[in-house]
Amino acid sequence: MLRTFFADLHIHIGRDLLNKPVKITGSKDLTLTRILQEASRRKGLDLIGIVDCHVPTVQEELRELMATGQAVALKDGGIQFESVTLILGVELEIYDQNCQGPIHVLCYFSNLESMAQFTEWLSRRMKNIQLSSQRVYVSAHELQRKVKELSGLFIPAHVFTPFKSLFGKGVKQSLAEVFLPELIDAVELGLSSDTLMAEQIAELHEYTFLTNSDAHSLIKIAREYQAIQMEACNFSELTDALHEKKGRRIFANYGMHPQLGKYYQSICKHCDGRSFEAEICLTCQKKGKIKGVAERIEELSSDQIEKRKRPPYYYHVPLDYINGLGKKTYEKLLEHFGTEMSILHDAQIEEVSELVGNRIANQLAKIRSGKIGINKGGGGKYGTLIE
Repeated sequence: MLRTFFADLHIHIGRDLLNKPVKITGSKDLTLTRILQEASRRKGLDLIGIVDCHVPTVQEELRELMATGQAVALKDGGIQFESVTLILGVELEIYDQNCQGPIHVLCYFSNLESMAQFTEWLSRRMKNIQLSSQRVYVSAHELQRKVKELSGLFIPAHVFTPFKSLFGKGVKQSLAEVFLPELIDAVELGLSSDTLMAEQIAELHEYTFLTNSDAHSLIKIAREYQAIQMEACNFSELTDALHEKKGRRIFANYGMHPQLGKYYQSICKHCDGRSFEAEICLTCQKKGKIKGVAERIEELSSDQIEKRKRPPYYYHVPLDYINGLGKKTYEKLLEHFGTEMSILHDAQIEEVSELVGNRIANQLAKIRSGKIGINKGGGGKYGTLIE
């Protein structure tokens, strides 16, 4: 019998068990064990992907958890910790001769043994195996083939963001300029786009869309996630869901409204200008802009699109975006409702109002209905909610 599971497949580690940095920009609290505890006990997630599992000391911490019985390897892939399943992943940067700019990709493996083999292979092809999101000095095709040799999943990351992504920087027009299309398992949209925007690009029609947090701190875990219909939480079931086999599938995407993303609209590099004529900012009269995701997708869009049936895309707003919801109120909600998933999906608005007041309850109601107002983000600044 198929069930619905909540999954966030792009979470970074800030520090390893020796307190040494992994993701330089990641929070010091973002350790492997803390992530697993947060996802299981407070976020209410069923499946997570940690994308720095190539690091040897991260693997050492995982082995310690397994040796003490706190974590258990699953027969069909993945590692169980309390109520959450861990999928072992790595984020890498490609910049080969076919790239116009650097591209970040996500690779996932079914077990610790496969990830350790990949680490051994990577260590001879990158400068620092201890750090996250490092450049791998091989062609994109070679990397894809190696991932498939180890029965892994290959997914381009946050594909539209202006820097270090497939369409934002990596290619002029088509993913086939760099990648072997048949060796791509899914596409991660990123915070500044949604299904309707990505569907405008014809060559993405065949791929499943993922919405993940790219979390650099504990609070950002599950700021984007998806509901997946599977029989159980493991690597094999996830693989079938990405390829819509045996009834497994992405049931719904929960993503931040694209306008909340920090690269949604084009912004002048020199000022806060948002209007341009022939690449000239109409505010400061200087040339140069950070091209927004909306504009880039418009460039890539096709008039001839055979649309496939996609799961619904719900505009999710993380709790920490709600105006007036501070740490004490957040903890009060968690204590009462259990997890963030319970607050966002199941809590009665009247009960929220009684617990923490009308201001927060009204915003939550608007979020669920998709009727919240937004000041658009761009140029590296996130958008904000309008009450």
